Amino acid sequence: MKNMKPPLLLFIFISVSVSLEALPVSVTGDNVGAYLPTDDITVDCGSSTSSIVDGRNWIGDASDHWDYFPLEKTHSSIIARASSSSPTVPSAVPYNTARLSRSEFIYTFQVTAGPKFVRLYFLPSDYLNFRRADSSFSVEAAGHTLLHNFSASLFADYTHSVSFYKEFCLTLAHDHVWDKDYQKLDIVFTPTSGNSDAYAFVNGIEVVSMPELLPYLMSARWERPYTGIAIDAFEAVKRLNVGGQFVRPTADTGMYRTWEADDIYVTSLSIGVIPVNQTFQLNYSEQVPNYTAPDHVYTTARTMGADKAFNLGYNLTWSIEVDTNFDYLVRLHFCEFQIEINNPTDRVFEIFINSRLVEGHADVIRWSGKGVPVYRDYVVDMPDGQKKRSNLSIALGALPDGDTRYSDAILNGLEIFKISNLRGNLAGLNPDPVPNNPPVLPPARKVSSSLSNVAKIDIVAGGASGFTVLSLLAFFLYRRRNRAKDSTSSDGTSWWGPVSYATIESPKTEGSSLPSDLCRHFSLAEIRAATNNFDKVFIVGVGGFGNVYKGYVDGGATQVAIKRLNQGSQQGLHEFRTEIEMLSQLRHRHLVSLIGFCKDAAEMILVYDYMAHGTLRDHLYNTDNPTLPWKRRLEICTGAACGLHYLHTGVKHTIIHRDVKTTNILLNEKWVAKVSDFGLSKVGPTSVSKTHVSTVVKGTFGYLDPEYYRRQQLTDKSDVYSFGVVLFEVLCARPAVKRTSPMEQISLAKWAQSCCKSGAVNKIVDPHLKGVIAPECLNKFCEIAVSCLQDEGAKRPSMNDVVLGLEFALQLQVSAEQEVTVHVGASVHDSDDSDHDAAPIRGNGSDEVFSAIDDGQLGSCDDDQKQ
Repeated sequence: MKNMKPPLLLFIFISVSVSLEALPVSVTGDNVGAYLPTDDITVDCGSSTSSIVDGRNWIGDASDHWDYFPLEKTHSSIIARASSSSPTVPSAVPYNTARLSRSEFIYTFQVTAGPKFVRLYFLPSDYLNFRRADSSFSVEAAGHTLLHNFSASLFADYTHSVSFYKEFCLTLAHDHVWDKDYQKLDIVFTPTSGNSDAYAFVNGIEVVSMPELLPYLMSARWERPYTGIAIDAFEAVKRLNVGGQFVRPTADTGMYRTWEADDIYVTSLSIGVIPVNQTFQLNYSEQVPNYTAPDHVYTTARTMGADKAFNLGYNLTWSIEVDTNFDYLVRLHFCEFQIEINNPTDRVFEIFINSRLVEGHADVIRWSGKGVPVYRDYVVDMPDGQKKRSNLSIALGALPDGDTRYSDAILNGLEIFKISNLRGNLAGLNPDPVPNNPPVLPPARKVSSSLSNVAKIDIVAGGASGFTVLSLLAFFLYRRRNRAKDSTSSDGTSWWGPVSYATIESPKTEGSSLPSDLCRHFSLAEIRAATNNFDKVFIVGVGGFGNVYKGYVDGGATQVAIKRLNQGSQQGLHEFRTEIEMLSQLRHRHLVSLIGFCKDAAEMILVYDYMAHGTLRDHLYNTDNPTLPWKRRLEICTGAACGLHYLHTGVKHTIIHRDVKTTNILLNEKWVAKVSDFGLSKVGPTSVSKTHVSTVVKGTFGYLDPEYYRRQQLTDKSDVYSFGVVLFEVLCARPAVKRTSPMEQISLAKWAQSCCKSGAVNKIVDPHLKGVIAPECLNKFCEIAVSCLQDEGAKRPSMNDVVLGLEFALQLQVSAEQEVTVHVGASVHDSDDSDHDAAPIRGNGSDEVFSAIDDGQLGSCDDDQKQ
């Protein structure tokens, strides 16, 4: 350990983590106010009055008492209100006034020694002669740089915030200059030098003491193990109430912390949200007192669900964007309160941080006991890189059967803190400016234009000046030319790089446009017209990307499907770009066709051929649609398999879809199956020497390849596994994961394999198909599906083999039906044999089918290529 460099110690278990011998202390009722802070200071900067908000007294720094008036060298600060207010500002206090200055100013507070929360509140806006864009300043306190050349406007634009606050955790040592019972806390605001327009400002300041036993801020108790240097400064990056609702500062445990709901940070699909148990009684310990986190945090949680099938192919994952080049303290909160979890090993799981395993056998019951909160601290560094910010991920993975009673995982709360570096710096870099693309307005724009034109004509008439008329004509021509540019595409330079399958995962440059004959650029005005301004009546589907609308383009001549990115979606620019780059160069009968896209005014929209019959899942279960005939199901499966076979072998480099499922198989008006949604697709190995692509696990639980999950090595056989789940979904007409089923039936893949191997396949068949499927066809179909679900990818068939098998199964069904028809006909005319039972269905055409395969008459998708 002594010879290891700091960057190698990415995850260190903190020495103050909770002891196994923690003694439960019964706590009843709400724990709000469990801690009474010795220092509770709230300053409404720029205000001349005091205001009571949520029971707290915000004191104006310009009031008659002058308790917190800042010290200044030049006495040049001013107080002002924002030039325009926004209804989205969370509270008028402390955001409605500000103190601003182009010179340094200092707030001094007399506080007790020990750890403090320091929160700085900002509302970037124009204030009198202070422009919003000119705010640029540094903030220092307690010997640490909290912000450096910080642009509040850039930060607000990047985070899509009207107002925000920055929260820091500082520890104050004893200062002998002041009285022994009090210390001095100076918060220094300094405008950025070299810019005469730069100014510093602040809307509110909050200083709240915290308990001495809140371990992550006790420098005497917690030290960086690999440097021996005490840490006494943090920035609170994120607090999440996992599985629960937003927790207001006044609902915290006396420290006025905010705990966000975790929904938008969950990057994997979670179905195990545990609601609040009103009758549950928490038992806190000496190491985890009742002020560590609110009861709301420990009495709600997310779990993966007890699905034993997908636990090797799915991680419950959170992703939070953080500054690079800093170390971070990650605190995970746990409390086991589910009825069925009572003993050690009942629920044991894995914990990953940034894809690194930090806990191989996390066992909450063993750590603390039933109903006793516990937390674990880890340190991770976000290494140097060219990016200013990167995503920090926390993932939970279930252990396989035999290692635990319930293959599941649980998390109640999450905190992330940035750790000051050796120079006492906590300041990250400013984000890049957000492009200010002029919005493309809906058709109503013409109304305002015509009104403007009328006004200008009146001016012309009034002036009766020939010169003015000529000027106006020139202006109209100029504006008309600009409108033409707006309506076509703004696309002389595109927003992504050159299209290359080798770089689809992370395009590097921005400069070339897509071929105009393959992909069309729609204006937002065209999209609005096609959907009647996104009228809800036109919505035909909802997915992870957003709403899907039925629309009409080219004056109503062409029916299309329009997929619009939802601003709250976990997908975004990367998936949008990948979809365009993939589909614009792929043409196949069994792949959905991309017509074009729109990327205007912060909108990301994809336009496809309209699929009249929707998704395959729409016709299997939870639907009012008629039952799909078995032969049609076989034809659909075969078509989808042909589409995947083309992706794997029909292009220069293998394309791995990575999200094969029944909602991503679409059906046109002739019931032709088309594979869709290439947002997660990945180019396979580009050299003969490589057999896989190493990448983070993505996809949909229930369909995920367990080998891909374990090794994070993606191959085309991962698609084969997912397609095996699709085949059983088609046969059984039930979801891939059904939590309301008995334990052994929750996972369709596991249950179906078990039934097939035990000869009980009839238990899983869709009741609407009972007696319809020929036994030979059913056996062949199950054989194909089971082979796709082999645990080892090398043992799975190729998609070409799957196509051959499905065509063979279809032929067996056709042959069996023909034989039944002949047999029934013969029975009707043979009176001497009228009493004997009908012969069982047999596939007498098997030899002919195998012969056809050998002759190349079946199993070829060549006729489907490029149609």
